[in-house]
Amino acid sequence: MQRSFFLFLLIFIGFPTFADNLSSVSVKVTPVKVGNHSYYVQGLPGAASSANQGYMSNAGFVITDNSVVVFDTLGSPPLGKELIKAIGKITKLPIKRVIVSHYHADHIYGLQAFKALGAEIWAHKLGKLYLNSEEAPLRLTQRREELFPWVDENTKLLPADKWLDGDTDFEMGGLHFQLRYIGPAHSPEDMAMYVKEDGVLYSGDIVFKGRVPYVGNADSKAWLAALDKLIAIKPKFLIPGHGAASNTPVKDMTLTRDYLTYLRQTMGKAVENFETFDDAYTHTSWKKYEKLPAFEAANRSNAYNTYLLMEKESLKVK
Repeated sequence: MQRSFFLFLLIFIGFPTFADNLSSVSVKVTPVKVGNHSYYVQGLPGAASSANQGYMSNAGFVITDNSVVVFDTLGSPPLGKELIKAIGKITKLPIKRVIVSHYHADHIYGLQAFKALGAEIWAHKLGKLYLNSEEAPLRLTQRREELFPWVDENTKLLPADKWLDGDTDFEMGGLHFQLRYIGPAHSPEDMAMYVKEDGVLYSGDIVFKGRVPYVGNADSKAWLAALDKLIAIKPKFLIPGHGAASNTPVKDMTLTRDYLTYLRQTMGKAVENFETFDDAYTHTSWKKYEKLPAFEAANRSNAYNTYLLMEKESLKVK
């Protein structure tokens, strides 16, 4: 009823410009400074819902001498607009470039707001796999139902303006950026961004701090290798895809690493013993993780997908 009434109003009053057509969010998108030039905003705990209005992931931005570089754009066009407003309160410099960590809904649905400003979108070329998949429109349909009116019929999936082949370095406004391809891990197209002058690393969803990560159909073995790559950078500060910033990056990568390792060990043992998934899940102790945010929403599917992955790995070994 609420959805139909909202659409009726749109038809009755006409369709205004992109910015004016966005429903406002009431959640606070508040930048936190973590370096001389680097900031981030922290999403709320848990899975995307009407309660958090889809604000459940992090995004970041870096203010150079002549422009702004943004890393991820949050989970809806209105949230993207709020991020733009938050940046505008700190600097009047133009937002020139957006780096996409990976093509998951909570990180890319805000792209429209930045594209409307003329920002250039960069992402790894394997992001095309998601945009051309059956999953992408299904996820958008799901979000339109769960997060209406913040995600609606006007929300679109945008491709990158520049598809990257792998590691890419660039300089902008006197700062040096190192984009590192660390997939396939959480997704095939995982990218991290290191701001050399600040020692700040934006990891995307390779790191979840203080909550259960979303594993999905990720290659957890490669994900563990990606964590090693991030550790080798030796950043001063880490901005995870979810959770608070860290000034002890190696220590705070441990939760994600330990959780993935535990999934692989427990589900791998179950596969080795020809135990069904349901029995394996029931017999596994989840006490270390069950009180963490997103456990109820993500853990069982994480375990199941890891079980299937361990089956595949066992067949390859044989």
